[in-house]
Amino acid sequence: MNRSRLEKAIERALFASRWLLAPFYVGLAIALAVLLVVFAVSLWDDIWHLTQTSLGKLPEAAILMSLSMIDLTLTGNLVIIVILSGYENFVSKIEVDEGEGRPNWMGRVDFSNLKIKLIASIVAISAIALLRTYLEIHDHAPDTVTLTWEVGILLTFVVSGVLLALMDLFVSKTESH
Repeated sequence: MNRSRLEKAIERALFASRWLLAPFYVGLAIALAVLLVVFAVSLWDDIWHLTQTSLGKLPEAAILMSLSMIDLTLTGNLVIIVILSGYENFVSKIEVDEGEGRPNWMGRVDFSNLKIKLIASIVAISAIALLRTYLEIHDHAPDTVTLTWEVGILLTFVVSGVLLALMDLFVSKTESH
């Protein structure tokens, strides 16, 4: 079958358009650097807060500090997963040697796995926010509206994750996929 030069040119241009995504991934890397600054400032602030906390409230304050650090770390993990797997899935293979600390999941996370990793990270972040609210209940009367929204949002993310996983399972079982 002989294709026209115009058709070949259009297909090459469309294929090359994937490089328009590269600045998005660079922007995410910048956002990751900003997140690192937020992490450092938050850590310093939390440590300062711990030094001002009474001994009776120290365990809860330390747990809240740890949850904040975990929350920011999970967000950073989420960003790096999107950067690396998104770039490799949609733009180009990243050529680094195994000795340079290449994560073993790189090159093996397809779009389906990426969706599952994203929703799992979002569920974890949402669960940490809910746990933080729960731990702060002792300091003040619970805001039932906020608590209800946090539980509802967490459950929405969990149900969404389960549905995404089920859809991927069904699609993978079809012969034409």
